[in-house]
Amino acid sequence: MTDNDDTRGFLITFEGSEGSGKSTQISRIADRFEDAGYEVVVTREPGGTPIGEEIRHILMHASESENMTPETELLLFAASRAQLVREVIDPAVAEGKIVLCDRFMDSTTVYQGVARNIQSEPVSMINQFAVGSMVPDVTVVIDLDAEVGLTRVRHRANDLPDRMEQENIKFYQKVRNGYLMLAKAMPERFIVVDGELPRTELELVIWRALRQRVI
Repeated sequence: MTDNDDTRGFLITFEGSEGSGKSTQISRIADRFEDAGYEVVVTREPGGTPIGEEIRHILMHASESENMTPETELLLFAASRAQLVREVIDPAVAEGKIVLCDRFMDSTTVYQGVARNIQSEPVSMINQFAVGSMVPDVTVVIDLDAEVGLTRVRHRANDLPDRMEQENIKFYQKVRNGYLMLAKAMPERFIVVDGELPRTELELVIWRALRQRVI
């Protein structure tokens, strides 16, 4: 976001491990922005476009993905992200809208880089290629103890766990540590909130923090 461009919107991304409650909070924050008079676009990744949703199925649900290598996973996430940026996010931000995205480039840094142990240099290069100049204005990390997140995922009544949700506790711990590491390194962009707060209280904490950054 540049100070002299009043027509440009905002990209706000939400990050966190499985079970952190991102989807619930995104929906609530979208309502708050709309009530405040903003046009809001809610999207997700992988997904958010027809091409991206096909990639999401391969990454998350296809039986053939069982033996997917970390490198393939990295490139598929990047492909979905590249399409989402150019088809949805770039146009919406250019039109002055607020985009709320469930995961973005930081997920790749953490999941494929930290948790999958891919070297940081290729991860950073591929991330940059996928997003171009579209870096989030604000990133909300819903921080959650790894064991709590894993328990929440396993007690969901509506869906079977997807491929990423079937990882073990050590993977979840690496993910959590990766997000906290990023937030510490870039405090000007990141907001870290406690994912164990009650939903309504968590919503208020996020909203107050975003109002200071955006409104």
